Formats: sequence, structure tokens, C-alpha cells
Amino acid sequence: MNLAHLPFAWMSPGGPRGKLSILIFHRVLPAQDPLFPGEVDRARFGRICSWLREWFNVLPLEGAYERLVEGALPARALAITFDDGYRDNAEIAMPVLQSHGLTATFFVATGYLGDGCMWNDKIIEAVRHTRREHVDTADLMAGDNERLSLSSVEARRAAIANLLRRAKYLAPTERARVADAAVRQLAVETPRDLMMQASQVRDLRAGGMDVGAHTVSHPILARCERSQALTELRDSKTTLEGLLQEPVRTLAYPNGVPGDDVSEREPLLAREAGYRLAVTTRWGYTTAASDPYMLPRFSPWDRGRWRYGLRLLRNLGGSPLAPA
Repeated sequence: MNLAHLPFAWMSPGGPRGKLSILIFHRVLPAQDPLFPGEVDRARFGRICSWLREWFNVLPLEGAYERLVEGALPARALAITFDDGYRDNAEIAMPVLQSHGLTATFFVATGYLGDGCMWNDKIIEAVRHTRREHVDTADLMAGDNERLSLSSVEARRAAIANLLRRAKYLAPTERARVADAAVRQLAVETPRDLMMQASQVRDLRAGGMDVGAHTVSHPILARCERSQALTELRDSKTTLEGLLQEPVRTLAYPNGVPGDDVSEREPLLAREAGYRLAVTTRWGYTTAASDPYMLPRFSPWDRGRWRYGLRLLRNLGGSPLAPA
């Protein structure tokens, strides 16, 4: 027996006592990003995949959950998921996964397929590429009057965090307006190559990956009117089913924090829209007793092999480590 398996087998048994770990990723960049050096790039993702293949039985999410409920989940079970629908998921993440014999579920926000750009990426890329030395929040948000420095990489990173925090929980139309205003003020072009094309969604499926829904426009569902939230859930599912010519039964809630982003209403709406399971961004692991519409996900942020593994073990034990 591979001794590296032992702690994971102990903490993540199979059968009736089965535990399923679900990891969450967003992007896999071609190389390290100077603005956000902590983001996962191709080389780092390759290392992570090699660790996961050694430590876990990596399974497709929907199938893993079905086996969990049936009491037939293998020990050391883990599913990999990606949110949003970035182009690098198809162009970089999938080939790396395939090279390690792994699979993942990709949750796609359908409203941005093609040349779309999410509001947060408009702000990030505007700050990244502008030649200006500051951004004035008075031009972006009513009641604000602050000048944020853009004079260094560190200042730009701080300004992005500041702007995203201020805009995150605005109404979707106001949030979009703020992002567009930032693009205009900083005099840059909105990127049109960040998100997948519809054909790449089909490529994921043809490449052995699973595809799930992530709403249409990535709103905070708990802040939406009931009819709007249900439309977001249904329309995303319908679009993907049209692309793939097969049922789409899995959902990732945008942002996904229970209470803040996902209220008690959203699991009911997900069931009404025809989903079989939905995932959040709450830490933890899944058992047969878990609510199928509130499944937890977790990803370590560590770069070192053993620290990464220890973080996964502590999550399985219900006590994730504090940030290093």
C-alpha cells in the first residue's frame, strides 16, 4: 500500500461512512501573474493534480455524489470543480487534467460565453492596464469620494480589492454600471478573450469533463427577487442543455457563501429549476446526510506539497487551518 494514502484513507473513509471532498478552482493561468502571484498557473496546477492523483480517488462530482448516497463511495474520494467559465479552463486546465488522468466539473455562467466579460474582470483588467496613476471613486459610486493610488503593483492590487469590495453587493445593474464607469475613467478597452466560446463548452464535454450551470449573469442570488433568481437558474440550465444536447443537473451558486449569497430560498429554487445538486463555497466535506443543494467546497491555498495535504486533512476533520 502507498503509505501516502493512509492519512487520507483514515480521514476520508468509503462505504456507508463515506466522505467526499469537493475542491473549487476558478482560473489556471499560462504563467504567474505579477499582479496576483498567488493565482494558480499551469505549472502550479500540474503539481496540484499530481498530488491529488496520488492521495485521492478523483471522481466526477455528480457520479461521486450518487455513489455516496448509495453507500458505495470509495475511500479518499474527491471531486474537482471550476467556476465561471474562463477560456483558460478549456485551453489550459483541461489538458493538464487529462495529462494526469483526472476529470472535473466546470460550472459556466452562460451570459458571458463568447466575448463577454464579468464585472469584476472589467475592474481588474482596467486597473491592470491603465496608464493613469489613480482612480477616483466619486466617478464610480454615489456618495464615495476617494482617490485610490495606482502608482505601483501593490497599490493597484489594493485598489482592485477596494473597488471589488465596494461593488460586490450592489444590485446587478448598478454593479455593471460601476464596472463600465471604471473602464471609461481608466481609458482602457474591455477584454473580449477571457471567457469560453460556446464551442469550448462542447470541447470540455467531449474531453471527458462534466459541465454544470453557474447562472446567466452571476448575480448574488439571495439579493435577487424570486422571479429573477429562478430565471437565472432556469435560463443557464436551458442554454447549456441546448449546447450539449444532454441534461445539466448540477449548479454552483455565484459567490456561494451561505447566508450572505445563498439564503434558505435558493435550494428550493434550485430544486424547482430541475437541478439534482448544488454546491456552495462553505468549507467542509460532504456525507450522505448532507443537503444535496448546499454541498460544501474547499481548496487549500498552500504552495508546498505537505502543507497542501495537511490543509485537506484538516478540512476533512472539520477544522481547517488558519491562513498561513
